[in-house]
Amino acid sequence: MKRDNKTTVSEFLLLGLPIPTEHQDLFFTLFLVMYMATVLGNLLIILLIRMDSRLHTPMYFFLSHLALTDVSFSSVTVPKMLKDMQSIHKSIPYAGCMSQMYFFMWFGSVDNILLAVMAYDRYVAICQPLHYTTIMRHEKCVSLVTASWIYCSLRSLLHTLLLIRVMVPCNKSSVSEFLLMGLPIPPEHQGLFFTLFLVMYLATVLGNLLIILLIRMDSRLHTPMYFFLSHLAITDVSFSSVTVPKMLKDMQSIHKSISYAGCMSQMYFFIWFGSVDNLLLALMAYDRYVAICQPLHYATIMRQEKCVSLVSASWVYGSLRSLLHTLLLVRVSFCDDITIPHFFCELPVLLKMSCSDVSLNEWVLFFEVGIDAFLPFIAIVGSYIRIWATVLKDPSAKRFFKVLSTCGSHLLVVSLFYGSIAEVYVFSSPSMSSAKEIAASVMYMIVTPMLNPFIYSLRNRDIKQAFKLFVNRMKSCSSNNIT
Repeated sequence: MKRDNKTTVSEFLLLGLPIPTEHQDLFFTLFLVMYMATVLGNLLIILLIRMDSRLHTPMYFFLSHLALTDVSFSSVTVPKMLKDMQSIHKSIPYAGCMSQMYFFMWFGSVDNILLAVMAYDRYVAICQPLHYTTIMRHEKCVSLVTASWIYCSLRSLLHTLLLIRVMVPCNKSSVSEFLLMGLPIPPEHQGLFFTLFLVMYLATVLGNLLIILLIRMDSRLHTPMYFFLSHLAITDVSFSSVTVPKMLKDMQSIHKSISYAGCMSQMYFFIWFGSVDNLLLALMAYDRYVAICQPLHYATIMRQEKCVSLVSASWVYGSLRSLLHTLLLVRVSFCDDITIPHFFCELPVLLKMSCSDVSLNEWVLFFEVGIDAFLPFIAIVGSYIRIWATVLKDPSAKRFFKVLSTCGSHLLVVSLFYGSIAEVYVFSSPSMSSAKEIAASVMYMIVTPMLNPFIYSLRNRDIKQAFKLFVNRMKSCSSNNIT
């Protein structure tokens, strides 16, 4: 197994701006005023666009996001630069340097794309005014902005991970790849379990993609509940695809290895999609609570702009959370034991393998699980308690069994998802066998995403009607092609 011995530093010294000492105060005041003008001016733009309904148009929608990225872009570097202008020791730690570069590239890339999108918006408005409302519809604008944020996050992550491999902090020995032990399955049963997991993975992918297609095609499903459901389907497919294809490949190969960069990337996307999945479950429970407990205010509370903001915030928060754990993990060293007793790079397992101090990682992990898992779980349970309290006030048999069927199915998936996560991330101990941890991981990574299409959709009357409409369209297209 290859090992790379690298000697690097734990912090960097910044030379700062080439300004004579006697002019430091003048330039400090100048840049401080410019930064405050940037922040306050752009925040004022966001506030005005938010408050005035006449500004709820594509152009100002893009402008509000441009103002947000301008504030963020400046805040990545300018406060640090101002601080260094007033201090003697101008240094930045390794993790701070990596984080600064990540956010600098992320916000800079989004800013760049938004300028192009705004130019396209003006082109359509001036050159194709009759088709403007059709071309620049709200859904398309939201998709363009969301895609910009996600693409730029992945782009900056790529460069950050590549740079991390060049600059490994401190004097330590790092590995170039890990060995995966895989699933604890006897050799004579490998073929059977390979077929089983392959069928489950294909069911997960095809079932969730079908849900996305039906929601996209049927305008009757363009509601907040199905908007959240479509994003849940996307995250379920992505969540499973991060690990299952690699697991299936390793079940058919002898050398079960994964590169260091591949391991870090796998862990990043695993935490990202898992976090988004978790938050979407809470949003869907909140949506059902508002629909059942406050039906008269549903359209006002769950308006489209709010739903888009909640989902976008979930994606961005999940990306930042996974970045935090990735940056903390790359500072950890792995010495002699490079065999991962699992079928993928799971964070608690990697921390147990480390030969360096991981107390900070473990503390952040425990704290993050509390925020990212248990707060949404409490919100879900609280929502369903309120739902049952509302239903029991007006005990109609038909309504009671309908809510029982829906909430019972939802709570079953929630219990499986959160129960297995807690088994790995909260109640895990050194004495706990790896087989139990792997079984819990399989439950929330493979089984739950496969069940979601059946629990949330295929038993739903609206989805069934959309599916029948889809089948009829396919039959009609087939008959037209034959004739």
